[in-house]
Amino acid sequence: MKKTLLLLLIVVLYSFTTLGETTTVSGKITNTENKTIRIKGELFDKEIKLKPDGSFLENLALESDRIYKIETSKNSFQIYLTKDSKLIINADDANLESTLKFTGKGSVENQYLAQKQLITSANPYDVLYALKENEFLKKLQEMKASVNNLYQKTKFTDATFKEKEARSIYYLEQKNLLFYEKSHGFYGHDNNFKISETYPKIDDRIDMDNDSDFLFSEDYQQIVLNRFYENVGDFENNAIPKLKALKSQSIKNRLIENSTFNITIENPNYEKIYQEFLSITNDPILKEKLTALYNATNAVQPGKPSPRFNYENHKGGKTALEDLKGKYIYIDLWATWCGPCVKEIPFLQKVEEQYKGKNIEFVTISVDAMKDHDKWSKFVTEKQLGGIQLLADNEFKSEFMKAYGVEQIPTFILLDPNGNIVSARAPRPSDPKLIELFNSLKI
Repeated sequence: MKKTLLLLLIVVLYSFTTLGETTTVSGKITNTENKTIRIKGELFDKEIKLKPDGSFLENLALESDRIYKIETSKNSFQIYLTKDSKLIINADDANLESTLKFTGKGSVENQYLAQKQLITSANPYDVLYALKENEFLKKLQEMKASVNNLYQKTKFTDATFKEKEARSIYYLEQKNLLFYEKSHGFYGHDNNFKISETYPKIDDRIDMDNDSDFLFSEDYQQIVLNRFYENVGDFENNAIPKLKALKSQSIKNRLIENSTFNITIENPNYEKIYQEFLSITNDPILKEKLTALYNATNAVQPGKPSPRFNYENHKGGKTALEDLKGKYIYIDLWATWCGPCVKEIPFLQKVEEQYKGKNIEFVTISVDAMKDHDKWSKFVTEKQLGGIQLLADNEFKSEFMKAYGVEQIPTFILLDPNGNIVSARAPRPSDPKLIELFNSLKI
């Protein structure tokens, strides 16, 4: 009996301890389009459904104190959560900057973050990096001074936050110094721009493998990611060993998340990289994403049945892949707004003429938006485009595009008479290798 009572007492005490460490986020966010918000962080992604009036209350089990991001239908903003935060958020999504208010335990730090974001967002990248060097350095120091002033006058309640934020302000300065030269070339329309000899030196003493700072500072994250990719070179031979050598699991996960483009049909070594990524990451959501990409890439290997389509034909009605079986099919994925796509048109017309009457169909599928339907139709008519002209139903999100992993155009695909894949990334019409491929197939 005594043992039973003691066990019950332990369970009750444990329950109170657990409840005491539960993070609570509540409040009211109005004017969201879909009545949901998301709280996102490393290894964390939680959708919260709002009540009809925009109110919500959510208890979260967090592994550590760090910066998270709340995404609404129109905006996103940072929040700082600890294991015992009791944060209350009130905002109007239609006018976030002037309405975002925090109360409850952790409100001081979060109100600071909101005010800091107002300061930094007043200096958008396209304006800041377009400035001449002296003007940029002056503006950067003004921004840093404003943030420092906010920092000094804020009476923080969390000593750890205060310590980490001091470093984050330094990272803010260093990130902008690091990005300025390349960014000015783009935003300042000066591809030959070089910083002067008197430009401040970038601090090479910054630890590029600090898990705690990575989870806290977005500016530190950008520095780390930039430095990593700058020093990678050949991805497979250099990036994988560098990834494995990192101590920070959070940095490893983010780098893998940003490198999923290596698991595509364009990369002959995608299987090896997939297996390496799986062995390095500990993020179950990321593992699912990697596996989905891997399976999709496997599905469009030569010899596999092609994903199907059934799209509007410029001449009327719809045309499906099944309608074209019996001939080779050369597919051009393009859009009227795509300069490189338009440049391929004369070459494609020449190939079409050369193979007129042969055992091949030329199918051109546009990813123009439905709102630009008339523009697409008029373009096809005025340019007298040949072959079979189709319009995809949902731009790049069309199932056919997604199945082939198409993220940029023009992309060309070749199918055999049975509808099986010959090449998911066939040569362009302007590439002599296309005719060589056709000849090898005796088309």
